[in-house]
Amino acid sequence: MSESGYANQYYSAAAQAGGESWKAWFFGALDAGGSITVDKPPASLWVMGLAVRIFGLSSWSILVPQALMGVGTVGLTYGIVRKVAPWQAAIAAGAFTALTPAAALMFRFNNPDALLLLLLVGAAFSTLKAIETGRARWMVLAGALLGFGFLTKMLQAFLIVPAIAVVYLIAGRGTLPRRIVHGVACFAAMVVSAGWYIAIVELVPASARPYIDGSTGNSLLELTLGYNGIGRLNGGDFGGLGNAGFSSAAGALRLFQGVSGGMVSWLLPAALVLLAAGLVALRRAPRTDLTRAALLLSGVTMLVTGLVFSFMAGIYHDYYVVALAPWVAITAVVGTVVVWRHRDHLAARIALAIAMAASAIWAWVLLGQSDQQPYDTLRWPVLIIGLGAAAGFVFADRLTRRAAVALLATAAVAAGVGPAAYAISTIGTPHTGSIVTAGPYEGDGMGAPGGRRVRMAGGGPGGQTQNGAPPAGQMPDGQMPGGQMPGGQTPGGTNGQTQQMPGGQTGGMRAGGPAGGPMGGGQVDEELADAVSTNAGNYTWVAASIGSQTAAGLQLETGEAVMAIGGFNGTSNSISLEQFKAYVADGQIHYFISGGGMGGMRGGPGGSGNETSSASEITAWVEDNFTETTIGSSTVYDLSEGAS
Repeated sequence: MSESGYANQYYSAAAQAGGESWKAWFFGALDAGGSITVDKPPASLWVMGLAVRIFGLSSWSILVPQALMGVGTVGLTYGIVRKVAPWQAAIAAGAFTALTPAAALMFRFNNPDALLLLLLVGAAFSTLKAIETGRARWMVLAGALLGFGFLTKMLQAFLIVPAIAVVYLIAGRGTLPRRIVHGVACFAAMVVSAGWYIAIVELVPASARPYIDGSTGNSLLELTLGYNGIGRLNGGDFGGLGNAGFSSAAGALRLFQGVSGGMVSWLLPAALVLLAAGLVALRRAPRTDLTRAALLLSGVTMLVTGLVFSFMAGIYHDYYVVALAPWVAITAVVGTVVVWRHRDHLAARIALAIAMAASAIWAWVLLGQSDQQPYDTLRWPVLIIGLGAAAGFVFADRLTRRAAVALLATAAVAAGVGPAAYAISTIGTPHTGSIVTAGPYEGDGMGAPGGRRVRMAGGGPGGQTQNGAPPAGQMPDGQMPGGQMPGGQTPGGTNGQTQQMPGGQTGGMRAGGPAGGPMGGGQVDEELADAVSTNAGNYTWVAASIGSQTAAGLQLETGEAVMAIGGFNGTSNSISLEQFKAYVADGQIHYFISGGGMGGMRGGPGGSGNETSSASEITAWVEDNFTETTIGSSTVYDLSEGAS
C-alpha cells in the first residue's frame, strides 16, 4: 500500500494539516494556517486527520483507513444479501464488490469515495433492518448515515434517497401513515446530521475560518449547489471547467465505454437482466417481502446512480463509478437467487442463460481492450466457459443438486475472472494524483472515449510511469484536459525537468517526495524544501504558491504549512491582494513560489472569465516588488525581505 506514497497529495496535505491543527481538521483546511479548505466537505478528512494525529504522517496512516472502510463496505454488502439469500450468495456479493476494479482502486486510495460508499451501504442495510423489524430507529440511523454521506461528498450521497423512499413506502411494516412518519424521521435525521455542520460554517464569520474552495462567495451552501451540485450535472458556469475532457462524453453508453467500462461494468448487463427477471418473479410476493425490498433497493440505486453518471455534463471522473460496485453486485446476486428459485419455469431459465451469456460476452469485449497478457489469454476461456454455463442454465431444472452447485460455481468464476484480473493489476500498481484509473489503462484518466490499448506499466516514484501514464505532473503530449494550459504549457515538471508555467515562470520539480501524478502535485524539489524549512517556526506559512499542486507536495515533504492561493486549481478568489499584502507585512509568509496551478487564470469556478483573479494580481504584485531568485529548479521570491 505504501507504494502509492501519499496517493492524492491534495487530500493527504489536508489530513496532515488536520493532524496539526484542530481548526484545520474541523473545517477541512488544506494547510495548518487555515487559508483555504479543500473543495469537498471534510468528513473523510476527519478520519484521516485523526489517524495522522494518532499514528503520525505516513502513507499507511492515510491509506489504511480507506482499506478498512472497504472491508466494512464488503461486510455490509454480505449482510444485506445474507438477509434474503444463502451465505454462499452473500459471499459472492461481497467478493464481486471487492473485485470490482474501481473498488480495488478506491479502497486503497484517499479520495472521499471509500467513506461515502461505506455510509451509503450502511444506510441501505439500516433501511432493510427497518423493513424487517418495523422499528423507526433504523430509519433514523439510515438518515443519519446519509447526512454524514453528504458531509463526505455532498449531493452524491443523495442518489440513494429515491430508492430508500420508494422501497420503504412499498415494503415497510404497518399502515401507510406509519411508514410516512418513519420516512419523515429518516429525512429529519438526514437534515440534522448534515445541517449542523453547514450551519456552523455559514454562521462563523469568514474572517475566523478558511475560505471555502470551489465557491465564488466563500459559502458552503454555494459549493453544494454550484461546483459540487448543479455544475456537475449541467456542466454550466457553476462547474467552472465543465467536463473539461476528463472522461468519455456524456450519454447512455458512458459506463460501457473506455476506462469506465473496465472499472465497473463487468456484471452490469447481467444485473439489468436479473433485476427485471427477479421483479417479475416476485410480482406476487407479499408487500413486505424482504427479498423484493432488497432487490428493489439495490436495483433502483444502481439505475439512479448509473443514469446520473451517464448523463451528467459537468466534471466527471471515471473513478466515480465505484459508487455502483455494491449495487451491481447485490442486484446481480439477489436477482440470480430469485430467478434460480423459479427455475422450474422456462422463462426463468432463459433469463439466467441470457444474463450469463451477456456477462461472458461483455467480459470478452472488455478483456480485448488490452492486448497485453494475461487479458488476451483469458478472454477466450472466459467466453467459452461463460457460454457453456449459459447453456447449462437452460437445463437447470433437470440437474442434480451436485450438478447445480457445480453450475453455479462455474458461472460465478466465469463472471469473476475478468474483473479479478483487472483488480489484481490495480492492486499491484502505485496510484498517485487526483485522477486515477483501474486496470490496464492510461493513468491520466483524461478519457479515451473508445478505450485505449496500452502497455502495462509498473509505475511510481523514480520516473516510471503509472499505468502507461506520463511521469507525474505531465500530461500526454503536453496536453491538459480539453486542451493545453495557457500558452500551451504543461503543469509542473518532474525528475529534474523544468516546465513552463502560466506567466512564463519555471516551476520544475525533482525527486524528493512521492510522485503526485497529474493534477496532484509533482515530486518535491529537495533544495526548495530545505530552504522553506529554515526558520519555519517564524512564519504562519513557509511559502505560498498558486494552486495546490506545488503547495500540497511541499507541505507533505516539509511538514510545514504552505498557502495554496486560489485553492485546488488556483482560480478561486480565496485571498485578496490587500489581505496578502497584510500577511506579508506582518511577516507571516516567507517565500512565494512562482508558477503552479491552472493558474493565475482569469475567473474562478463559476466566474465569467472576464475578471482578473486574485492569483494573477498577487503574482503580478510579487513579481513587481520582490527579487526573483532560483532555488533548485524553482523560481521563488523571498517575501521576508520586504517589498521594494
